[in-house]
Amino acid sequence: ARLVESGGGLVQPGGSLRLSCAASGFTFCNYAMSWFRQAPGKERVLVATITSTGDNTFYPDSVKGRFTISRDNADNRVYLQMNSLKLEDTAVYYCNAKIHVRGNLRNDYWGQGTQVTVAF
Repeated sequence: ARLVESGGGLVQPGGSLRLSCAASGFTFCNYAMSWFRQAPGKERVLVATITSTGDNTFYPDSVKGRFTISRDNADNRVYLQMNSLKLEDTAVYYCNAKIHVRGNLRNDYWGQGTQVTVAF
């Protein structure tokens, strides 16, 4: 299994970025997909999740209304549209794929991360 993130970079506060994650080596349409981020010296935290069909999404309050997760099951990609970026959004952003079978986590895949820096 492989997840490859792209789209990170440097952006000014208030700006936008769109992250992309290309998946391969597993049945993408069966997996819930998420984006996490990790700032220097802090824990990795969830920023968005989308179900396997794309019918449901979840966002923590910190990004709700600013970030949008979406997926293309035909192209094996998941996206994170980030608007109204703030300084505190600076972090390495990671793509994650999970599948549960009978309530138990079966597989848990991670990408290598892409840096997002919000600065003047």
